[in-house]
Amino acid sequence: MKPIAHFRFCPRCGQSLPAPAREDCIQCPACGFCYYFNPTVSAAAIILGPEGRALFLRRSKEPVRGKLALPGGFIDFGETAEEALRREIREEVGIEVEAVEFLCSQTNQYHYQEVTYPVVDLFFVAKAKSSDAVALDGAESICWLVPSQVNLDELAFPSVRAALQMYLATAG
Repeated sequence: MKPIAHFRFCPRCGQSLPAPAREDCIQCPACGFCYYFNPTVSAAAIILGPEGRALFLRRSKEPVRGKLALPGGFIDFGETAEEALRREIREEVGIEVEAVEFLCSQTNQYHYQEVTYPVVDLFFVAKAKSSDAVALDGAESICWLVPSQVNLDELAFPSVRAALQMYLATAG
């Protein structure tokens, strides 16, 4: 179910809302309030470490629990993509990164608690300052893998697959 389907009343005046005419906004006929639903934004990184390997984590939470993902997550209010990326990496795997460079953006859908959120994922390539990563928040485990040997079917999201494929096409 899309987020818009959960709005039955106007957030401003409380008036009951008719079925939305569009999928990207609600408009209240009583007060004229209009709210547009835009994608949320996340940042993730292909973190390069020793021996040409990249850091992956195995997700401990739904959606796609047990699948491989890149360290990263949603960008909070007031954060740049790079700030959010560094914060999420610290929270999930406990390391710092350097030489952060933008790779690409990909669209994604995030299914959580019966709602499908549209997402724009921003992918970066970064270098690990150390290989002392550990599985922390949201990570069941971590592993350093040769990017070209990762089974794409094991990756959590189509956007991660696309970003890894783009990295492989440009890295060599």
